[in-house]
Amino acid sequence: MPTGSTPATTPASARTLSPIAAGFLEDLRGWTPVSTAQRRLQQDYVDLGAQGDEAFRRRPRPEHLTASCFIFDDTLTQVLLCFHGKGRFWVQLGGHIEDADDSVPEAAFREAAEESGLTTLRPLRRTPVDLNVHPLGSGFSHCTAHWDVGYAAIAPRDARIVVSEESEDVAWWPVDRLPTDAADEFDVRLHTVLTELGAS
Repeated sequence: MPTGSTPATTPASARTLSPIAAGFLEDLRGWTPVSTAQRRLQQDYVDLGAQGDEAFRRRPRPEHLTASCFIFDDTLTQVLLCFHGKGRFWVQLGGHIEDADDSVPEAAFREAAEESGLTTLRPLRRTPVDLNVHPLGSGFSHCTAHWDVGYAAIAPRDARIVVSEESEDVAWWPVDRLPTDAADEFDVRLHTVLTELGAS
């Protein structure tokens, strides 16, 4: 659930949105989530994205959008996770949106490739598969909450994986036998993603 209402700023109608904000809003408004909870959260994300570029950058605001990627094998029975160094849990790959990213999905797939070393990622679609707002602990310094936008991609199980400096490990896990130290409610998020993909 959102940690609070989005900060009040200049109405979207009073300013011109950047291409990344406009593209994100177009994708989000064109998506009908399968999950009722996701549909409720969708409007909060539309409201945040309509506030402009600051919503897509880690500074200056402590709450902002991030982009992540759920990487599956061809059968959707295995998911690639990283062990997050700061959070001390297994979770999907992803991170902050950078100035050079032209879109939110581009940021998600870039982060996934950087954190896994995979060069053969096949995005499944441009629209999200998961929205999740989560507060962060003191180990994240400036950031207090991430409004994560999850996307999905396929990768070969035999592809070479390279662990990045941001993670301690990257490994495949069966979707029905996740690690005991996975991120809080990650099993719920994964179920939402698989349900969404099954309906697409």
